[in-house]
Amino acid sequence: MAFGAAGYHGVSMEDIAAGLGISSAALYRHYPSKYALFREELLRVGRAFTASIDASVDATPTAAERLRHMLTGLIGATVENRATVTLVRWEGRYLEPADRLVLDEQRTCVQVALDEQLAALRPELTAPDLRMLSTAMFGVITSIADHHAALPARTLNRLLGEACLALAESGLPPAATISELPTQVEIPDSFKHELLLRKAVELFHERGYPNVSVEDIASAAGLSAASAVYRFYRGKSDILAAAFRRAADRVSGAIGPAVAGTPDSGAALDVLIGQFVTDTFDERALAVVYYAEFGHVPAEERAVLRNIQRLSVQEWARLVREERPELSAAESRFLVHAAFAMVIDLGQAFAGNPIACRARVAYLMRRVLLG
Repeated sequence: MAFGAAGYHGVSMEDIAAGLGISSAALYRHYPSKYALFREELLRVGRAFTASIDASVDATPTAAERLRHMLTGLIGATVENRATVTLVRWEGRYLEPADRLVLDEQRTCVQVALDEQLAALRPELTAPDLRMLSTAMFGVITSIADHHAALPARTLNRLLGEACLALAESGLPPAATISELPTQVEIPDSFKHELLLRKAVELFHERGYPNVSVEDIASAAGLSAASAVYRFYRGKSDILAAAFRRAADRVSGAIGPAVAGTPDSGAALDVLIGQFVTDTFDERALAVVYYAEFGHVPAEERAVLRNIQRLSVQEWARLVREERPELSAAESRFLVHAAFAMVIDLGQAFAGNPIACRARVAYLMRRVLLG
């Protein structure tokens, strides 16, 4: 679907009509605007998620079997709607408030159903613990919308289902006793390029890249005019690309020291997991913007960034396979993407909440990767 490939702001009704092989006038007879089509598609996928859960509730006799059945239904609905799930994950914020509420209620319905089966399976867990685990599972399943790798449907269902069950069966470490605030590095007034970068990412996260102007960024950074931005960056897309390069380099740059400074792949993964969780929680806005706004980076930059990401995921996957030789290279890459998505989703859903503290999230990341 055109929205899934280029995002809501990246396509026009004419583009959509051309993809369907019809005229734009014919498309307007069915949908009065691009927004109406966007809204219908996102809420359709939300209904598909809730339907997959509803079909599973009374299908099997035990909580463990019901949970597995639910996971199978959710994975199937995600695979079937992979392109649109990307929109649900990253562009649902462009829905109008009433429509966003409906989409949020659909997700809540799914999570409540998962919570109920988890509670039957793990009665010792508190309601916040259950919600953390259902959020983690939903992130693992919908992670396939964040990349384009392919696996046979049966293999994918088994792989992601087992990863979710590993989360369900895990003995959680204690929650933190206080909120964990992000570590913010103070930026000297003279480092205007750094201040612009930070303020731009915050605005992109809050409003979405298309809805932020150079003037907005200049004002947030305390500059008197938009023209001052151009002393440091060529434009808005250049700021976005610089932020993405930093995020990609941070992940790739951690791999060499972790491997060189540890005795084996398991220890290296421990270091990398801790670093990834710390970086993601310290830079929550950047983590989301990296996925949500990737299509707005200039094409030449996207190619470079994709290559850095591909090599980073391959190195993580290689370490995973050394610990789990039964996995194929493709399966281990899927698990790495799933673990990344889960951490980002938990960081967004539980920002600063001790229930999803860094130690717990790192533990869950190990469970996804290592079973």
